[in-house]
Amino acid sequence: MEFETVIGLEIHSQLKTASKIFCNCTTEFGNPPNTNTCPVCLGMPGVLPVLNKKVVDSAIMLGLATNCEIRRENEFARKNYFYPDLPKGYQVSQFDKPITEHGWIEIEVGGKIKKIGITRIHMEEDAGKLVHDDLEPKSYVDLNRTGTPLLEIVSEPDLRSPEEAVAYLKKLHAIVRYLDISDGNMQEGSFRCDANISLRLKGETELGTRTELKNMNSFRNVQRALEYEERRQRDLLLDGEKVVQQTLLWDPAKNATASMRSKEEAHDYRYFPDPDLVPVVIDDQWIEAMRATLPELPAARKERFVETMGLSAEDAEVLTSSRDLADYFETALADYDNAKKLANWIMTELMRELKGEDSLDLGQCPVSPENLASLLVMVEKGTISGKIAKTVFEEMLASGTDPETVVKEKNLVQMSDEGELVTMVEEIIAANPGQVAQFKDGKTKLMGFFVGQLMKKTGGKANPGLANKLFSKELHK
Repeated sequence: MEFETVIGLEIHSQLKTASKIFCNCTTEFGNPPNTNTCPVCLGMPGVLPVLNKKVVDSAIMLGLATNCEIRRENEFARKNYFYPDLPKGYQVSQFDKPITEHGWIEIEVGGKIKKIGITRIHMEEDAGKLVHDDLEPKSYVDLNRTGTPLLEIVSEPDLRSPEEAVAYLKKLHAIVRYLDISDGNMQEGSFRCDANISLRLKGETELGTRTELKNMNSFRNVQRALEYEERRQRDLLLDGEKVVQQTLLWDPAKNATASMRSKEEAHDYRYFPDPDLVPVVIDDQWIEAMRATLPELPAARKERFVETMGLSAEDAEVLTSSRDLADYFETALADYDNAKKLANWIMTELMRELKGEDSLDLGQCPVSPENLASLLVMVEKGTISGKIAKTVFEEMLASGTDPETVVKEKNLVQMSDEGELVTMVEEIIAANPGQVAQFKDGKTKLMGFFVGQLMKKTGGKANPGLANKLFSKELHK
């Protein structure tokens, strides 16, 4: 029996607004519990919500960036359910009249491009958070997050593997960050994902019984959870058992899912229009104003990097994975016109440091793009060697100093005086008669040994091109 996996994702992206969706409370993360609250977000009697316009702006921008239709008149609904972190007993969301719908984005998996449909993107408020006591059977309610604005992005069930699901998730993550409408911080819950997954026999068109996976806060956890659930459902079906429709929690420590509750349907929430919020009417002028603010998106930027700069698709994919990284690359490129060499330095030396023990955000990096460009220009001119450049770069990271100052203070200028180097070359040849004899017998790879000895003798400051030339001249006498 061959099965086909069917996956749909529901992604919640918290927006980068200063205040909540229906009140003036701050959205700042990390404040003491229950301090980012007021009578509106606490659901006190007699209060009225006021919609934050920036939330609508963000929804329109994301809709345009994902090829969605913008609904000219949309409305908020009350989604009724009871949970300790939901003070009103309902969540303000959108139901049958969302702000955007019928969109799509393209993903690439295994060298193949695939279009993934987007059912809808709608605005809603976030719920609070339960904090569970590690020592006692108690849970505490923190309502700081209540009322934080969200955009929920609901995909069509077009994904056919965990790999496709992660590619789609990463693509949307990059888009919301390029638009600067969300910080995309998955650890803080700013960008999180619920996944619906089912299996059906290959060739069938009806969907199988699905389960919903929650509590996934990283790309790796999404892939692992979907792979586990795919195996679990396949084993059940092969044994002649039925898949139970339910909501599952993913436990990264156990690498397994656990049942949370039976899966709800839309009618379980008893949606109805929110009587306190009027419909949102969007005209063409508003849409075009938002379209004018759209930046160059990741796919278009990647294509430009490949076509106009000669970068490989793989390198361009890495460099455009975040707007900050792509901006850093292009700013440095303005002062150092060698895209391939610059890309290699950024993807090796710079990104290794950013991901190291003291991992840094690119915005906190002490090495500015202009200073990185200056460093590579010094290598290009022969002022310093490529090896010395790495030493200089480490000092720039530690101190934030420009490369010219580091080279001057540490006396790292490359030795390119032929008269000064030829004496050392002769000394090295005289000190290694065995290697000289082997070189003359045809073991030309020993050239690397001789140049290495000179580099050691000069503390890495010898001009490697000149060193090769001098050794070749002396050894062929």
